[in-house]
Amino acid sequence: MSESFLLGNYERYALQVESGEGCYVFDPHGNRYLDMISGIGVNAFGYCHPRITAVLLEQARRCVHTSNLVSHGNQEKLAEKLCRVSGLERAFFCNSGTEAMEAALKAVRARSAPGKSRLVALRGSFHGRTMGALALTGQPELRRNFVFPGAEVTYVEPDDLSALAAAIGEDTAAVVLEPVLGEGGIIPLEDEFLQAARRLTRAVNAYLISDEVQCGLGRTGKYFAYQWAGIDPDIVAVAKPLAAGLPLGATLFTEDAAQWLPPHSHGTTFGGGPLACRVAVEFLDMVGEVLPAITELSELFLARLEALRHKHPVIRQIRSKGLMYGIQLSVPGRPIVEAALGRGLFINCTQETVLRLLPPYIVEEPEMDEAVRILDDALTTAQPPEA
Repeated sequence: MSESFLLGNYERYALQVESGEGCYVFDPHGNRYLDMISGIGVNAFGYCHPRITAVLLEQARRCVHTSNLVSHGNQEKLAEKLCRVSGLERAFFCNSGTEAMEAALKAVRARSAPGKSRLVALRGSFHGRTMGALALTGQPELRRNFVFPGAEVTYVEPDDLSALAAAIGEDTAAVVLEPVLGEGGIIPLEDEFLQAARRLTRAVNAYLISDEVQCGLGRTGKYFAYQWAGIDPDIVAVAKPLAAGLPLGATLFTEDAAQWLPPHSHGTTFGGGPLACRVAVEFLDMVGEVLPAITELSELFLARLEALRHKHPVIRQIRSKGLMYGIQLSVPGRPIVEAALGRGLFINCTQETVLRLLPPYIVEEPEMDEAVRILDDALTTAQPPEA
């Protein structure tokens, strides 16, 4: 199919998806592919899950869109659920993760006093592709052409406690971090680092923002990845799986942080519509049911992947947290991704040398075995040279 009318900003893999079911997608010829990237973490319950499909159709027959000039019950139900599982107190709904981060940054900017506007972020981090979110992203090649004047950001290495302490001072407005760096190569932050970020920000009256767009909402085995460290951020951004494939993001605030976005300071036309919110309510109910099993599933999959590491010298390390896996290679990963795709497994590569897997929460041992078998074959037949 021609893409001559599309903006050429994506370097796509050679797969056209016609439909999906469970953990699999199908091309127009009926060929089946095991999807272990889950729409980049969006399809947490796979494709066409009967519960998601049922509530989607039910709500679509009632009302799809209202605008935020009026209220509807689904939005309030979803806000309450998110606040209860996160420990925060207010929710703002939008359409994507980068918009969720923009709302967080606007609150920080509104609160900032003269001499207290510096942000601290992590090298290798990714927070979205709007101008504000890119200003925080710790990957220079992504933000190079888009940093706006006045952006004051100090970047520190993940888990570098001394650098973090040196970066946070009286001029710090907020520290922004992903508890598990996703696009950065699946790098889980140590609990001690997260706890230090909370302690240091409190000491200088700065906000702590947790970007949970990829690692949140059950993927690590808790509702939010920051909960493993026992901390309580001031602002949390979520999106990807929240509405099981429909566009929906949310920014969660403490009461103190929420006060900086009063009426008329921020808004959205589409965010938090009846359809997306109804599906998201169902999604959170489903997450609550499977959450106890995610840690066990993640360990089963990790054991299989570790067996591959011992077999293939090009695998230098496997990083993981829950159902998030980064296979660090000593060679470029794209040829291996393409070899796997040709054998019916869909994963992706980030940071050029990291194979990223984000399996759906419904993955079972037969799918794990299939994924590892294909990866084994792809690693063998691609025959990448040693670094």
